[in-house]
Amino acid sequence: MNYKNIHPSFKWQGKKLTQKEILQLAQEFSLADEEYLQQIGAFFKAWFNENPLIEVQTSGSTGKPKKMKVKKEYMLNSALATQDFFDLPEKTTALLCLPASYIAGKLMLVRALCLGWELDFVKPQANPLAVFKKKYDFSAFTPYQLTHSLADLPLLKKLMVGGGAVSNSLWSKIQNVSTEIYETYAMTETLTHIAARKINHNSNVKLPAFQLLKDVEIDVDDRSCLIIKAPKVSNEIIFTNDIVEIETSTSFRLKGRFDNIINSGGIKIIPEEIENKISKLIKNRFFITGIPDDILGEKLILVIENPDKNQQINSIEKELKNSADLKKYEIPKEIYLLSNFEETHTGKINQPETLKKIL
Repeated sequence: MNYKNIHPSFKWQGKKLTQKEILQLAQEFSLADEEYLQQIGAFFKAWFNENPLIEVQTSGSTGKPKKMKVKKEYMLNSALATQDFFDLPEKTTALLCLPASYIAGKLMLVRALCLGWELDFVKPQANPLAVFKKKYDFSAFTPYQLTHSLADLPLLKKLMVGGGAVSNSLWSKIQNVSTEIYETYAMTETLTHIAARKINHNSNVKLPAFQLLKDVEIDVDDRSCLIIKAPKVSNEIIFTNDIVEIETSTSFRLKGRFDNIINSGGIKIIPEEIENKISKLIKNRFFITGIPDDILGEKLILVIENPDKNQQINSIEKELKNSADLKKYEIPKEIYLLSNFEETHTGKINQPETLKKIL
């Protein structure tokens, strides 16, 4: 299979397009006022030029965000691995609702072009399914989009969720929907996901481990951070900052980020583990982090988004202290309520900017 070839079954908004027609569309999109259309147009132009490489923007999973060039052939390999793992043959109906400026959106376009999918697209928004109100075999959402699309989820057969963690409260809301929902482990350096796990239709409190896609090998370094060897999508061995527990040669559990570790009084704390423990107690968005402290070095704090101010700090403190799941050092020293969190362009909580409202 050649990445330059358009699969004969490929359809764009219900219409078959030749390469010439796609490039004409790309030119129209490049002149559009909407940024998401400009992004799609830029990708089409880059995909069909003579350069075997394409530029992508990393999100910071393995270090500071940066631009890098990757082989288009590797992007096709990633698309094939997704097709195999999720059983998505040609004529799969799919919805693109993520920005094409980042790898998740680009790969949805590659899958459609090269695997022969029938692709619709909408402007990235809270509930992408509300636009056409039609059934699809497959799509990819952020947790934010999933949260706001619950009523329309039966329109989707299979869904990938990435770009952030799925909270316990959201997990409980998706258990009985007909859609098969998979959380992915993904990064730009591996040309989107290298592992996934099904997170609904699951009666167990403990979520399953991430399962590797084919042609991927893993290990850990001396920090217990994930090392990825995926020669079909990357020339290099990838060293991440994600702390994991390897269960088998093809599965692992994600524990947190090494660069998020809080050193409080000499105890190293992974905030994501605490967040998972208390997510059933707090329904609003929140995060655990550390701030400078003269005695402890870093002090554990809990920050909750609470626009209605309908929660009292005293009652939250009581619940946390009475929780059987939390160790003494895992109980936040201070709790802050904010009317709203600052967000990144992809809808994630921007912790540094949010903390400026407190510190």
